[in-house]
Amino acid sequence: MVGEIISQNLASNLIAGNLLSGFMPVLMLIAVWELIWKGIALWKTARNKQKTWFIFILVLNTVGILPIIYLLWFQKKAKK
Repeated sequence: MVGEIISQNLASNLIAGNLLSGFMPVLMLIAVWELIWKGIALWKTARNKQKTWFIFILVLNTVGILPIIYLLWFQKKAKK
């Protein structure tokens, strides 16, 4: 009884470990993606003095979605 529980627990830990190790490159890619978009958006919000957008982008982790939305539709356009 105890031996079966231990072997089942060990097997489930091995499966979970394999799944996590396979997911790690995807997680790293998502983190780099978020970092790039967040950095660009934070830089533009700071230059445009848009404090509300700066705070939202800094605090919320949206896998790059919020920074992209800001950059496409809400950033102030440069005066020519």
